[in-house]
Amino acid sequence: MDSLLEEAGDVVFRLNLQGMVLFASRHASTLIGLNDGAQGSLDGHNLATLLAESDQPAFRAALLELVQSGAASRVDMRLRGEMAETWFELRLSVYGQPGPAPGILVVGRDLTAQHSTEERLRHMATHDALTELPNRLLLSDRIRMTIAQARRSGQGFSVATVGIDGFKKVNDGLGHPVGDAVLRMAAARLRKTLRDSDTLARVGGDEFVAVLPGTASEAQIKLVTGRLLATLQAPFEIDSHTIYLGCSVGVSVYPQHAEDEVRLVALADAAMSRAKETGKARCVVYSARHGGPPEHDISLEAAMFQAVREGEFMLYYQPIVDARTRDIEGFETLMRWKHPTLGMVPPVRFIPIAETNGLINLLGAWALKAACVQLKQFEEVAKRPLYISVNISPRQFRNDKFLDVLDDAMAFSGLPGEQLVLEITEGTLMIDPAHAETILTKMAERKARIAIDDFGTGYSSLAYLKRFPISVLKIDRAFIRDLPGSQKDGAICNAVLDLAKHLDLSVVAEGVETEEQLAHLQERGCQYIQGYLTGKPMAAHVAMAALRERTYANLVPPELRQVQA
Repeated sequence: MDSLLEEAGDVVFRLNLQGMVLFASRHASTLIGLNDGAQGSLDGHNLATLLAESDQPAFRAALLELVQSGAASRVDMRLRGEMAETWFELRLSVYGQPGPAPGILVVGRDLTAQHSTEERLRHMATHDALTELPNRLLLSDRIRMTIAQARRSGQGFSVATVGIDGFKKVNDGLGHPVGDAVLRMAAARLRKTLRDSDTLARVGGDEFVAVLPGTASEAQIKLVTGRLLATLQAPFEIDSHTIYLGCSVGVSVYPQHAEDEVRLVALADAAMSRAKETGKARCVVYSARHGGPPEHDISLEAAMFQAVREGEFMLYYQPIVDARTRDIEGFETLMRWKHPTLGMVPPVRFIPIAETNGLINLLGAWALKAACVQLKQFEEVAKRPLYISVNISPRQFRNDKFLDVLDDAMAFSGLPGEQLVLEITEGTLMIDPAHAETILTKMAERKARIAIDDFGTGYSSLAYLKRFPISVLKIDRAFIRDLPGSQKDGAICNAVLDLAKHLDLSVVAEGVETEEQLAHLQERGCQYIQGYLTGKPMAAHVAMAALRERTYANLVPPELRQVQA
């Protein structure tokens, strides 16, 4: 019988009811290594003692259950060998033999390959394939563990986001294989710089995140981040290339800045972005005054898609008036969202979300077409030509279908291009100046006028006034607010007005709220104004009433009407 058992499994044992080995297969004897694996060398040993110590109680319990119930069972156990422990699936069953006393048969299946595969899959699920560092999944787990430890110890810690400066030039100039080699080398350098108790993860692209237990004071953070900055400043020697890069680092601290892993990483990332914006190759510790990442309200986003279906978005119109006569010359179109339960949702809440998820393309196309159609109705009431000004978001402007959207709006409404002003911020133009020049030129070919919104608050590069076909400058309200008392704001406004005069550009002053501000701007030759003094944003029917009654022209003080007549 024992000869037949040799082939029953990878290891086979026959035991008595107390667990003593009566027979062991040759492979079992060789694996365990007693007496050089000779046949019968394990006889008389209790099988439990040949297992890993931590597995012995479970095996004895399974053996007792088998003796009492007679029901076969399976357990995963580690057999101790000379060199290592090996996992086996052991099947325990009762077998009959001559005589009254039954015995126990243990047949084992080697789980080494299965465990190796499972371990490899676990590693792949939790590690970055390129650098072998932990990925986002494992990083979140490590941060949660560090938070738990910090709560028990009362000791803070920090999270550092590391972004390689100028990495795009490597991929673009030398190819992705060289870029991958740089990332592997960077990962190795950063890992070597940190302690064994720290966690370093790659979270995508050229960004890494380090979790630094016990590092919370300004001095500690400065020491560690100084090493991180230094290790990536050294040149990378890849093939025949010598590559100089560097990195920017952002840091958030537990619990001062946040108490959950998602927010800690988000704030560290925001600080890193600020480091890049303010010079690169430096570390910035998160500060509330710098502002964190925008909150992305998932429930509000869902409500936005519902709002599109239900027609909850609407357009308001703010008058742009002649500073001298106060006649309405045009309107700036402003999007509003009237939610059935939240009421009027401010644009500062929903526009960034729409910009992120792409909904701004749909909303922007609708706003452009609706505004062009509405202008026709305004002109019917006013009995004179007017113009409409529409804001174009960065994502709309970069969309390759934008010119088609513009053509569709003009064709649908029959509006001549001369009566359409498209407002674009300086930042939007400077993201990709070459693309901007191409699109603006094609917009100008359609006779649409281009206005620079919030002029003076973005890049303020005078070169683009020469390069791009711009028609209108809108002085930001930040330079109007403290007029006429602020000498510096007055000087800035004078400079913009003088510049516009010599470049043959129109100027609209935004945020005019007092008669003193209007008089100051009018004296200095500002032709158009916009603000609460001459009209808040209003629904279309209110705007038509204002045009019908010349409401804002009637606000001209009596002593000025005769002079202007």
